[in-house]
Amino acid sequence: MRRAIGPAPLTLIVGEAEDAPKSGEPVATLRIRDRATLLRLARDPDVGFGDAYATGHIEVEGDLVGSLEHAYLAAPANPRLHSRLRTKWLNWSQKNTKPGSHSNIHYHYDLSNDFYSLWLDKRMLYTCAYFPTPDDTLEAAQEAKLEMVCRKLRLQPGETVVETGCGWGALAIYMAQHHGVHVKAFNISHEQIMYAREWAEREGVTGNVEFIEDDYRNVSQKFDVFCSVGMLEHVGHDHYRELGTVIKRTIGDTGRGFLHYIGRNKVKPLNAWIRRRIFPGAYPPTLRESMDVLEPENFSVLDVENLRMHYAKTLEHWLARFESSFDTVVRMKGMEFARAWRLYLAGSLAAFRVGSLQLFQVLFAGARSPFVVWTREDLYEPLSEDRDRELWTRAM
Repeated sequence: MRRAIGPAPLTLIVGEAEDAPKSGEPVATLRIRDRATLLRLARDPDVGFGDAYATGHIEVEGDLVGSLEHAYLAAPANPRLHSRLRTKWLNWSQKNTKPGSHSNIHYHYDLSNDFYSLWLDKRMLYTCAYFPTPDDTLEAAQEAKLEMVCRKLRLQPGETVVETGCGWGALAIYMAQHHGVHVKAFNISHEQIMYAREWAEREGVTGNVEFIEDDYRNVSQKFDVFCSVGMLEHVGHDHYRELGTVIKRTIGDTGRGFLHYIGRNKVKPLNAWIRRRIFPGAYPPTLRESMDVLEPENFSVLDVENLRMHYAKTLEHWLARFESSFDTVVRMKGMEFARAWRLYLAGSLAAFRVGSLQLFQVLFAGARSPFVVWTREDLYEPLSEDRDRELWTRAM
């Protein structure tokens, strides 16, 4: 029984049989309903555990996140043959072609805006926040992230920006309102685009922001700036050259761009259960792999930052809010869905804490771009109370 779960400090209970760790205090008790579940767990740990937890055939009594941290640390370095074959099958069945991407994105992001509003911040940002101090609220940290992205890009009033994978529209609207730029934002999630258009209408920024329900591969106009926050994970490594071509087509040799994405320190597929049940088609690349987008087009990398622990903090907030709304999620989506998403959020938090996942921000520019990053000093200057008025005055 112990071999099935590895050396994690967990007490295992199957039926009446109990197996405590040989040393140290257990972080939790893993209660397995029957031996059939134990066999599935031994045969296929990733999918077996996820499915059994979602259906209630496995209960974790105690620290769920801590248990998953130990499980990640104890995971074998080399995947089994079965896991490698399944990864190939998932890569084939969840291809990020235009129709494939539409299906993959619809599966995850069109679950309903009401569901996401239960545990995201008021701007509906579903990407890593930036916490100037660990005690900042999620709302403050997400606004700080929006401002940080804009500052890294050194946006100037009147410039044109294309954003691909725009979520519910927060960044595009923020750029227009606070930095005086004109944004065209692309997304293939119908529910997100409709939400973003309604939000832009309420804010009175439709003259500066246009939300387009279309694939990033169809972007064809020229822009000063390219920006992608949280989309590269859904592109698929096979399509990085394609994405690079799109970026080159839009900003040429003189523009600048920004990639913000979940990544890894070494090449490894995403957890198979997450790919099957939560995030089809997703792949977190290494920093080196992401260069396959930029290097063929001769883009210059100007700045790289890793916000891994900021994503862990973001997920702490999301998980706490999710737990406080758990009963509502059950009423909306059912118990199995609610338990699956609890596991997904807890597992993601554990992965960022132990370093299985990273969060990279990459700033880049065309080979002939006049854009120069001299220091990072201006990124951390406090906001002026008159900032918005000054920006709009300069834009007129």
